Amino acid sequence: MLSFLCFLIFLIPLCFFYEAWWLVCSMVFFISFIYLFFFPYFFCWGGLGYIFGCDLISYGLILLSLWICVLMVLASESIFRLKYFSGFFLFVVIALTTFLYCTFSSISLLSFYIFFESSLIPTLFLILGWGYQPERVQAGIYLLFYTLLASLPLLVGILFIYDSLGSLCLFLLSGSGHLVGDLFYVCMVFAFLVSMPMFMVHLWLPSAHVEAPVSGSMILAGVLLKLGGYGLLRVFPVLFKFGFKFGVVWIALSLVGGLFVSLFCMRQTDLKSLIAYSSVAHMSMVIGGIMTLNYWGVCSSFALMVAHGLCSSGLFCLSNISYERFGSRSLLVNKGLINLMPSMSMWWFLLSSCNMAAPPSLNLLGEIGLLSSLVSWSWCLMFVLIFLSFFSAAYTLYLYSYSQHGSIYSGVYSCSLGYVREFLLLFLHWFPLNLIILKADIAVFWV
Repeated sequence: MLSFLCFLIFLIPLCFFYEAWWLVCSMVFFISFIYLFFFPYFFCWGGLGYIFGCDLISYGLILLSLWICVLMVLASESIFRLKYFSGFFLFVVIALTTFLYCTFSSISLLSFYIFFESSLIPTLFLILGWGYQPERVQAGIYLLFYTLLASLPLLVGILFIYDSLGSLCLFLLSGSGHLVGDLFYVCMVFAFLVSMPMFMVHLWLPSAHVEAPVSGSMILAGVLLKLGGYGLLRVFPVLFKFGFKFGVVWIALSLVGGLFVSLFCMRQTDLKSLIAYSSVAHMSMVIGGIMTLNYWGVCSSFALMVAHGLCSSGLFCLSNISYERFGSRSLLVNKGLINLMPSMSMWWFLLSSCNMAAPPSLNLLGEIGLLSSLVSWSWCLMFVLIFLSFFSAAYTLYLYSYSQHGSIYSGVYSCSLGYVREFLLLFLHWFPLNLIILKADIAVFWV
């Protein structure tokens, strides 16, 4: 694990050479390709070294982080072309990749917390430095204060565990359920629910997405939302007993909230805002699956986290491609695109169908498992899940049909077709998303 970390740190000096932009991109591609061969065929921790290690959950999310960070560089070619602080941008992306790598490979709760918070700093730089509107300052403050304020109780909880057990190793926590009290449980869980985010503490996410550049939106949707789910999976060995007591509260809140957010999606006219709210709706199902505390729920929530990371990131790329042509993200302007960019319309269709969990995408596998786990937990949830699945398809069809069909906006006189770079970018989102289902036993821990 340390060798990969050293390789990422070695790339940082290269960031400040203008000619090295594509070299750095190729090197991170190479790292992610090499990391594929380090697959752990067991549930135990492997590759241990100092405070780092890797198991099956860590492996999938580290690979997702490396992959999305490469695609961020590929999507932000305009920064390189316009020489808009391209060296510093590369530095921020590599620093973010390093922090995420350290977060997912930490075997100590304290180092996990430190890197978990550190990953917000490069994200804040991306939003403040390369965002579009002046409101990006407010969005950055929202992001920072929501997540930092909710994380302070988590730090107190981690220190309490250390004081009681004398250790913070993740694989030594499973026998410590006697520590748990009501307040301790809320302290440990709330930071991760805000990070996911759960309904009612989700307001930072749409504003951050709308103001962020395409790279910021990709990493937010692709990886940073998964930090919350990963954290919940890691701390539940301590909270197992109280998980059964309070699980009903979080499941009810997240699923009903997901239903409301799906209705919000139906009235959005901003492309980015619609995709951001759909992320909240999908994460509500992930929270519900984890809180059931059964095997199907945990496995399927991991599968849906990986699937959503690729699918949502691809949709943000598509919205940015339209924004670069028209200078607007409004659906009132971005319509009739099938007439202007027919080849891009195919990618809109493919990624939209993945977003509504159509076969053969990994989203389908994750959602089927989550539906099974939630209905087996309580059959009453069936009614909420029916509407949640229906509205998921409805707002995705609304996004696709409204943007691709209809008369072209009268202010548009010309439009360039897609570049090879853009088609490669979209292919590298869609291909893994539909390829992983051929090896589904890895994605849902059946190895």
